[in-house]
Amino acid sequence: MQIQNARRWAPRGSGPWLAAFLALAIASGVRTLLHPFLGSAMPGAVFCIAAALIEYFFGLGPSLVTMLIGLGIADYFFVPPYGNVLVFDRADVILVLSYPTVTIFVISLIERLRRAQFRAEMFAAVAKSRYEMLLRADNTRALARRTIDETHRLLRHLTHYHDAVILIQALDRKSPPLAPVGGSASSASILPHTSAPGSQFDATHPADIARLQNALSAGSHRARLLSGDKTYKSRACICERFTTHAGDFLVLRVEE
Repeated sequence: MQIQNARRWAPRGSGPWLAAFLALAIASGVRTLLHPFLGSAMPGAVFCIAAALIEYFFGLGPSLVTMLIGLGIADYFFVPPYGNVLVFDRADVILVLSYPTVTIFVISLIERLRRAQFRAEMFAAVAKSRYEMLLRADNTRALARRTIDETHRLLRHLTHYHDAVILIQALDRKSPPLAPVGGSASSASILPHTSAPGSQFDATHPADIARLQNALSAGSHRARLLSGDKTYKSRACICERFTTHAGDFLVLRVEE
């Protein structure tokens, strides 16, 4: 993978240029304070440091401007004869050759390191983004696999306990529960909280049907069912919850 904009790591706008001129002013002030002690020795050292700092924080363009203007300031004010540009002697030649060479070498190294750092940060950002995408994809696949397994379990459950099912209640995950509705299974696709009858629905006491539809939850329940002598007898029932891609379902059946 190629990072095309690695050279654009430096900030843009007028801020870097203001910082460059501020660095020149500070460097000039510091060199002026040191001039009584240093004299004509190392006239460009402070400006080289200023250019290196500007390069590190603000990039190549402002640092080169800092170097060039610093060269002029150092040659004019700190190379004898001071304040005279008409005389160009051995001291001026040494400054013109040594100061730009050292400064360009330093800022070139810093620029290369900053570009490598920016490229590494870009690679890390891309890798993090791809890792997050991979995690989301894995979570989506795991959720889909789980819902498929739950759907298969629901189908096996209905097939195995077909003759014992009292009712199936569909629960919507987003809508709040509405008043339960008994009757056909087609109503489950219209209302967010509906019930569909099972094979034992008609044999269950109507009062128990109404109670269970109003407060059905996963777990154990009791309901009165018709027995062979046409009387209602209390039976243990079990309600199981299934989470599928189509929604959540509660299946109430007579416990064997």
